[in-house]
Amino acid sequence: MAVEPVVFLVPAVLFLSSLTRAAFGFGDALLAMPLLAMLVGVRTAAPLVALVAGVLAASILISSWRHVRPASAWRLILGGLAGIPLGLWFLRGAHETLMKLALAAGLIAYSAYSLIRPRLPRLKNDNPAFLFGFAGGILGGAYNTNGPPVVIYGALRRWSPASFRATLQGYFLPSGLLILAGHGAAGLWTTRVLHLFLISLPATLAAVWLGERINRRIPPGRFDRLVNGILLLIGGLLLAQTLLSG
Repeated sequence: MAVEPVVFLVPAVLFLSSLTRAAFGFGDALLAMPLLAMLVGVRTAAPLVALVAGVLAASILISSWRHVRPASAWRLILGGLAGIPLGLWFLRGAHETLMKLALAAGLIAYSAYSLIRPRLPRLKNDNPAFLFGFAGGILGGAYNTNGPPVVIYGALRRWSPASFRATLQGYFLPSGLLILAGHGAAGLWTTRVLHLFLISLPATLAAVWLGERINRRIPPGRFDRLVNGILLLIGGLLLAQTLLSG
């Protein structure tokens, strides 16, 4: 019996996206979703990416919980919970294309400016975390893209690579569990999703192991530039995806 190509392609895609998340703390979903949607369809890709993201967040937290910034993490979580209902309201409306274009433009503008003029203002305390978490909750509730505002917050706080990576998982894990619960309630946890998740699990865990070692070797200054480069790439991909789907 012939083996489906997706049995090899899906773990390969998830390894690359998981390696990005493990090394930098974010970026896996927006890298994996377009490719997996072409391979297995959106209804399979969305819950599959969410399951892998849960494993990634938990694995990273287990190994690096000492680097979490609790004062920032709980503020981001509360802000995110408050923003999710508003995001769901946007989801029911007809604003998807406009919101995605605005998000893409914002990411491109912020990351390009950061790369050209790297001395951005520094946030001196954790109170703005509520606002960044709220913005992330809106985007997460509407389009499952809660990462960009939180990533920008971490960059403006000038966290070390280890704290950046770990604290983001402290925010992503509880929000990711809510997304997983929603997928389960919607009946998206099919046999195919679980099968692809299980065969991709070794690649995912290998990516966590490798990404942690990459993260330790990146100097803080270079880490900031790489983060902004990834944000620029994600903004470009999101812009292209929105224009092509429109």
